[in-house]
Amino acid sequence: MKVNEIFLSIQGESMSAGFPTVFVRFTGCNLRCSYCDTKYAYNEGRDMTPSEIFEEIKKLHYKRVCLTGGEPLLQKEMGELMALLNDYIVTIETNGSVDLESLILKNPKHSYVMDMKVPSSGCSDQMLFDNFDLLREQDEIKFVIGDRVDYEWAKGLISNYHRKGNITFSPIYEKIDYSTMVRWILEDRLDVRFQVQLHKVIWGPDKTGV
Repeated sequence: MKVNEIFLSIQGESMSAGFPTVFVRFTGCNLRCSYCDTKYAYNEGRDMTPSEIFEEIKKLHYKRVCLTGGEPLLQKEMGELMALLNDYIVTIETNGSVDLESLILKNPKHSYVMDMKVPSSGCSDQMLFDNFDLLREQDEIKFVIGDRVDYEWAKGLISNYHRKGNITFSPIYEKIDYSTMVRWILEDRLDVRFQVQLHKVIWGPDKTGV
């Protein structure tokens, strides 16, 4: 497995936002989103075995882990790592373009955060909508939204495909007014969670390892 970085911080996004979390950022992504904030993970990293990764996670003491990237589902030994993390609360941040059947999660403590790429990302045409059928109640669907077109696209996707899982709308940092987006949600009576990217509010948009 190729790892870009392993670090301890607080979770800045998703339903577990604010909780201390061990992050494992994997190298490599099959998408090139316009607003990507982790371009340094496209190629940079070091090879590690699942056991070596697990040992580094244990050193950081917390039992909440986020596997992110890049795109973690491109790592062929992900199932072996998940087995080692059987007693941990684990979220896998996947970009919506990789078939979730490649790694079926059976442990109720393990969940997906599926980041559906909106039109302004330039990658919305690569999303696999069949993935919605594989999500469970504890999984999440995240939309990072930059404008009204993104918002309407996400709203339509929810109407057509959402069956299970929590939905989060997150504004692209410094690109869309927070109060405007909240107004849209309330006017449309959407049952979604509005959330800012907490780590960027705390440390700014460019700091890595947080």
